[in-house]
Amino acid sequence: MDRLEVSRLRIWDSSTGRVMVSNSSFRVKKGSRLAIVGESGSGKSVTCRAVMRLNKAPIRQSGDILLGGVHLAELPDQEMRKLRGKHLCMIMQHGMRAFDPSCVIGVQVRETLKQHYGWSSNEIEARMKCAMESVLLKDPVSIMNKYPHQLSGGMLQRIMIALAIVLEPGFIIADEPTSALDTISQFEVMEQLVGLRARMGCSMIFVSHDLGMVSKIADEVVVMKDGEIIESGTPQTIFSEPGHEYTRDLVSARQRLNQHFKRVMGGAGIANR
Repeated sequence: MDRLEVSRLRIWDSSTGRVMVSNSSFRVKKGSRLAIVGESGSGKSVTCRAVMRLNKAPIRQSGDILLGGVHLAELPDQEMRKLRGKHLCMIMQHGMRAFDPSCVIGVQVRETLKQHYGWSSNEIEARMKCAMESVLLKDPVSIMNKYPHQLSGGMLQRIMIALAIVLEPGFIIADEPTSALDTISQFEVMEQLVGLRARMGCSMIFVSHDLGMVSKIADEVVVMKDGEIIESGTPQTIFSEPGHEYTRDLVSARQRLNQHFKRVMGGAGIANR
């Protein structure tokens, strides 16, 4: 279940009538990485939550979302819960929101893995220890005994990635996974996401404001503005020959930022070290 097809997706607030996504259609091929870019409020995150069926009332949606040919909108809630995690996994923008603050990390991880695989506590601990070490988390046993608020945003992001490694889903959605992190943590988490795809061969949606990261990780790019997909194509085409004025503005803004950074750092030779 690693091929995604979204057709005529419409998302709106039933209490106000405000349309958040008007008529979006896109595909993610088996084993490929689709990046969704656009400014805040363009509809990126709400689209991801629509795929996961995580938008809560009064947000409603219509259209077709097929994962491996399965109509997600037609699944009963219980079947959708079984699908999340094992087949369709989401790495959230804010790690703190992904975990119950009243429970230590280990309790939540064990509940998730027992639900999907029925493993013993010892097997879960062994698999999570190995996965956490692979994403550069030191002393996994100690971390598993901590509450979410006792860990940094970068550590929580890595725990979500480690859990995805153990779950081995066919499809992963990473919604702004580095936006709340410092520069070093951003780089490390991105390296883990790239490694995750290489290790598992999973399909992926990657949402980001950072066009530099998108150019490195994506096979295809979708540009959203005001709830509409205005342009799509390969990173090379989108970033070197953007067809829409809005996309050209995004690309030129990144170029100006890069030039400013190089000037501040004392020239391209120093900045690129």
